[in-house]
Amino acid sequence: MAKPLALTSGEPAGIGPDITIKAWQRRKQEALPPFYLLGDAELVRRRAGAIGAEIPLAEIGRPEDAVAAFADYLPVIATGHSATAEAGLPDETSADAALASIRRAVADVTNGRAGAVVTNPIAKAVLHRAGFRHPGHTEFLAELATENGRTPQPVMLLWSPTLAVVPVTIHVPLSEAVAQLSADLIVATCRIAVRDLRQRFGIARPRLALTGLNPHAGEDGTIGNEERTIIAPAVDMLRAEGIEVRGPLPADTMFHDAARRTYDCAVCMYHDQALIPIKTLAFDDAVNVTLGLPFVRTSPDHGTAFDIAGSGRANPASLIAALRLAARMSAAQAPPEAR
Repeated sequence: MAKPLALTSGEPAGIGPDITIKAWQRRKQEALPPFYLLGDAELVRRRAGAIGAEIPLAEIGRPEDAVAAFADYLPVIATGHSATAEAGLPDETSADAALASIRRAVADVTNGRAGAVVTNPIAKAVLHRAGFRHPGHTEFLAELATENGRTPQPVMLLWSPTLAVVPVTIHVPLSEAVAQLSADLIVATCRIAVRDLRQRFGIARPRLALTGLNPHAGEDGTIGNEERTIIAPAVDMLRAEGIEVRGPLPADTMFHDAARRTYDCAVCMYHDQALIPIKTLAFDDAVNVTLGLPFVRTSPDHGTAFDIAGSGRANPASLIAALRLAARMSAAQAPPEAR
């Protein structure tokens, strides 16, 4: 039997509670896999009342109890931290609740009690004011996955049926992204992407397309040399390993319909170069996936949306897509007897 998915609470003042409630309400029509929420049941009750939702909760003690409860109740496991922030009014008093939810989800998957981690959006600024030192979810999850002193390299994949993108540099200022970019980093990122696309997405021979860094991919060195000194050598190394890859290509012509049909994943040099096209083309059904971890992690591809939290207007489509993809990826890597 498939294991339930561990869903984190995210930022309590954001739309995480709203979309969790709405996703559970659509569990039958969307054929969602069983999941349980790690968080404060009282917060869910308050938010359900605010958005006018009728939702029965089952406060359970073990992840395995979620499967039987899921058909009739939203299963909730307490983390021991109350979430006091009101909808749309974030404050750092709820930071411990958000972080405890993530830690418990990772522990449940690592211990074999859950199939994957699905994370609701966090508010990084709120967590930073409370002492959180990581740039975002991705880097925190990598630290939680540290084993025998080795921290895996996390790779961010934004996936949708329309487009899949990987940024080589992630949550750093643009000036630092340029400084960080190296052939070794590009090669390591692409290796992880290819491995997980094979193992977790079932793509036997992934086709990668690498963007340039500069306008027009450097215009043969007249608008920057990074394409010739960093990206092209990385492409050569990847091809020598048998990886199907093209580039560096001008980013402004890589994302139209015909271009997207020529690759399975676009590898981009910095955060916005990857996220702008996918959020433009697939805002409602894009999923954030962390590759390179020893467990599956997915997340909605949007933020906390404080301005609509508690209003009932939040769209659960990206969370629903994240839950479905987490179940698919978890099943792909599970041994046959566990499927």
